Amino acid sequence: MQTAHIGINVTNLDRSTSFYSEVFGLSPMGGSDAPPRRFAFLGDGENLVLTLWEQSEGRFESTRPGLHHLSFMVPSLDRVREAEKKLLLRGTPFKYEGIVAHIEGAASGGIYFEDPDGTRLEIFTPGGVDAVESKTKTHGPACGFF
Repeated sequence: MQTAHIGINVTNLDRSTSFYSEVFGLSPMGGSDAPPRRFAFLGDGENLVLTLWEQSEGRFESTRPGLHHLSFMVPSLDRVREAEKKLLLRGTPFKYEGIVAHIEGAASGGIYFEDPDGTRLEIFTPGGVDAVESKTKTHGPACGFF
């Protein structure tokens, strides 16, 4: 079994489509601009990755049961850094400063941030992070309690 795609409720379809396209390199694969049922399918050129549904108000509530965060793996530390630069230019809120290991001393790790509606996200790589000096000591799983 594997995840097929992820559906996310958003407050502003245009803003969220721009965010996920720019940061993750996803392209539109269909959707509808007809109110009140606006939605977008975003993919990697071959596969559907995200569906964005404009049907919510407010911000993501991290204190309620349900989704904790979405994690996306990239093949290298350089790709994590590329994403970090894009996010910094957008003024995106980060949970930690810089790239952090999943657990202190681990080779895997990445960046933790929010989408425009406050949904918590992670972009990580499985190796190479142990060579990066972390500015944040997490004392436990970085992706667990943020």
